[in-house]
Amino acid sequence: MDKSVQLKEKILEWGAAKVGYADLTKLLPEEYAHLKTGISIAIRLSDEIISQIHGAPTHTYFHHYRTVNAFIDQITFKIAAVLQQDGYLAMPIAASQSVNIDGKSYRGVFPHKTVATRAGLGWIGKSACLITPEFGPRIRLGTVLTDWEPVYDDPINASQCGNCRKCVENCPALAIQGNQWEPGIAREELFDAKACSTHMHQHYQHIGRGSVCGVCIKSCPMGKKVIKR
Repeated sequence: MDKSVQLKEKILEWGAAKVGYADLTKLLPEEYAHLKTGISIAIRLSDEIISQIHGAPTHTYFHHYRTVNAFIDQITFKIAAVLQQDGYLAMPIAASQSVNIDGKSYRGVFPHKTVATRAGLGWIGKSACLITPEFGPRIRLGTVLTDWEPVYDDPINASQCGNCRKCVENCPALAIQGNQWEPGIAREELFDAKACSTHMHQHYQHIGRGSVCGVCIKSCPMGKKVIKR
């Protein structure tokens, strides 16, 4: 069996809902440019827990969010271990880690959503969440960068949100600009991360340290239909 297919099957067995391979040539910063491949995985969130969000996050969602992040980190570690055992370089990117590189703003080491769109998992919605055809935004993402060159998946280069503005209208922080995503668009044109973070800090600290929201995820019609296999 082809290694590209074999590894995908393993990743799905480990609990991922979706997996894809992205060609990241010319997209990575200089220090990671030799790791030209991105492996993107999506873990499906609990539909029942998301359904309990009514205008504000719940304690259950807060715990679920952290649990899923830890699960993603376990899977990406396993992917990297398999690739390294086969003689390749592999670097798992933490599911939820922000670093302040420029002294101005916090961002991930490399955007999970960039890898996910290049790997064909979905498009970026007006909420700046990744939207998958099957599960909408009811997923969390993980990434492994590697110098292994698999059979790459076709990237997604266009939004399918159309005229929908559900996330814009329901965002309690008024952080979603309502613009349509296209590759290369700045996050700030879609989403005001500071407004989102400030609102969560001011209103949801009773939920837990390092609050989350989830209202935009709940409001997206792409995630409303529960998918059963």
